[in-house]
Amino acid sequence: MAAVGDKSGPVSGIWGRRDGVARKDFPERKWMSFQYFAGAACRALTAAKDGLSLYDVCDPLLLHPAGGDPHLAKFYRAALGNVALRSVLRRAGLPELRDEARLARLREAIRQARDDETPDWEDIGQPVAALLDTIELSHPTPRAAPPSGPAPELVRIESVIRDCAAHLLRAFRTNGFIPTYAAFNLIGDADLRGRELSMALTGLNSRGYKNSTLLFNLARVFIARSPARALINPPWTGIAEPMWAPVQIRHRSAYYDAFFTEALLGFIETGLATPDEAVASRRAIAEMVEFCLLTSREEVRALDGTPFNVVTALAPLPHPRFSRFFAQIKQDLGFGVYVPDCDTTACAFSAATQAGSDDPILNQPLLDFYAGYQVREGTNEPRVTVPINDNIDFEGGVATWIDSLAGERPFGNDLDPTLNLDILEVSFRNLKRWKVLETPQRLETVRRIVFFQKRLAESGAFANPRSHIYYLPELYCAYFGRCYAAFMTLPAAARLAIDPDGAFDVIRTRVLAYVQGELIVAEMNVFDAALALIALGHLGADVASFAPALNCIVGHLGEGGRHGPFRAYEWNKMKTPTRILVGGSEVTSAFVLMGLALARRAMLSPSPAGEGSTRMK
Repeated sequence: MAAVGDKSGPVSGIWGRRDGVARKDFPERKWMSFQYFAGAACRALTAAKDGLSLYDVCDPLLLHPAGGDPHLAKFYRAALGNVALRSVLRRAGLPELRDEARLARLREAIRQARDDETPDWEDIGQPVAALLDTIELSHPTPRAAPPSGPAPELVRIESVIRDCAAHLLRAFRTNGFIPTYAAFNLIGDADLRGRELSMALTGLNSRGYKNSTLLFNLARVFIARSPARALINPPWTGIAEPMWAPVQIRHRSAYYDAFFTEALLGFIETGLATPDEAVASRRAIAEMVEFCLLTSREEVRALDGTPFNVVTALAPLPHPRFSRFFAQIKQDLGFGVYVPDCDTTACAFSAATQAGSDDPILNQPLLDFYAGYQVREGTNEPRVTVPINDNIDFEGGVATWIDSLAGERPFGNDLDPTLNLDILEVSFRNLKRWKVLETPQRLETVRRIVFFQKRLAESGAFANPRSHIYYLPELYCAYFGRCYAAFMTLPAAARLAIDPDGAFDVIRTRVLAYVQGELIVAEMNVFDAALALIALGHLGADVASFAPALNCIVGHLGEGGRHGPFRAYEWNKMKTPTRILVGGSEVTSAFVLMGLALARRAMLSPSPAGEGSTRMK
């Protein structure tokens, strides 16, 4: 359980020396890691208690309640009152709760959440929001890295590509799918403060989800203001967070299968696969596309009542492949209903298109459906019920979650910039099939998303973590590269029709400036480096600029130990009900494979006429 925060500390070199030089002394690092966590645990367990703890506040109300909403008490006992967390937080106190009036107001809020038939969530959230604003959390700010030296030889890069592909194929062969993992991150997200908590409590649609958001955010205060913080929020190198949590929930989703499909397609395209690996890759791709388009298919209605088949983030049991234990925990904690979303649908359609699928579902012009979820100032803005990234202008963007046929939208709705890149990318891949240029309404929908992205780039907001709901800015850059590459495959006339104002050139310039001027000149971890390569490779950067990312990846080969070539890092997340990280060592292998494949292709390409690009041998 870790979270975004200050990365200075006694073990700032656990996963890589702070001088930026990659190391392979992984046994020593493992010992340092054990030493750090043992020390942090000892300090948390023996700290002097100063004020009331979380359990002093909540046990009288939620440990054995006589009535009220049963879910709130069940969530408290399972997620926060379990023996392990109770032992860590039992000495974490807040001195201001000695004030009887303040304690009474907080307990009354919890009682209202438990007992009221229709709770006033804005009122309930106020005392927790006030406490939340007393904590200090910040986003990662890696320090500058020294010059990286020359890039690795091509043969070493190709060896890592093969290792990553073998890891993915082995995982598929062993499990029947390629797993991904989720881990709760109890210190929460640096962008979720008291104001944003109030937004979430009033904008979410599920009482269970509101319950979990309320209690998780109350717990954040006790964690962040006690020695337990060092245990739950250990330091790391780079931006993407390593997945530290001892308990990680393995699962399967069409969203993940779509990107694993793209990674294996990229492996085949390199020509590095053996005949057996190529056959195994195509078999895995076919099965993952089927999982996306058939197993995860769900019928919904557009705003005008037209039926559409979309793709749900979590297919019904048993398809997500949760263990029986975690399936029950998921239900008990209030996450029993999962609706489809625009992002999973777009990525699944894109992967299937790239794989050559001819499933009739792909003939649906998704833009007609997405238009109903596109924000129009003054008319459709209420679709975004949880605007915790309202530092950006939502106009033209498409919201995330899709109402089910039953009208369920348990998470409320939000709007993420990276999701909108995925909608553009799949639209470019299906431009002819969906008759986008021939249909004025569809073309307008695309243009409005493009203008949304242009405003984001021009303001510099794309580089601000607060602007994003589910992703990091560096991942936005990689996904823009993916979108840009699809755009550039279109005929010049089509590009002009879609982007008459040159928005893509503007965004490309801003994204490259961020990647080259901020990301790769600072200390990176492997996932940071893979995302940097994806952006640089797709956006046509000089291959000489690849060296820092290539050295980071090749230098850390083996860090994953028995789990794979590399360890697990944050791929995507949810900010509510707390930071839930999603990733896995297989995910890292997929993104490293994609980044290195792009780098290799650029390195093997002849220098464009008139350019001084250095091509590596």
